[in-house]
Amino acid sequence: MGFLKKLFSKSRATVQQLPAGSITVNRDGQMVATTVSSGYPEESLRAIARDVLLLFREASEAQMPLDELDIHFASLRITARELRGGAIIFISPQNPRSPAPN
Repeated sequence: MGFLKKLFSKSRATVQQLPAGSITVNRDGQMVATTVSSGYPEESLRAIARDVLLLFREASEAQMPLDELDIHFASLRITARELRGGAIIFISPQNPRSPAPN
């Protein structure tokens, strides 16, 4: 039994709460302001911001500029608005049992 404790004590699975709040980023992808809990990994927020800015840039390069985008995952909703090269990103958890709004 002691062997199993040593083997599994180092890596414990944890349940992480989904983020909720907003992130404002400048055109360089630097976070200017955020209302997301500091308990949520900042690297994950940066990844979301980086991907949102990339979507806005690629749409602009394809001559299909976006003002807003809305992404629905099974348990997370991301809404972003373009702000002169930067963006404001709203992140909210969704109830998996409720249908996505139209």
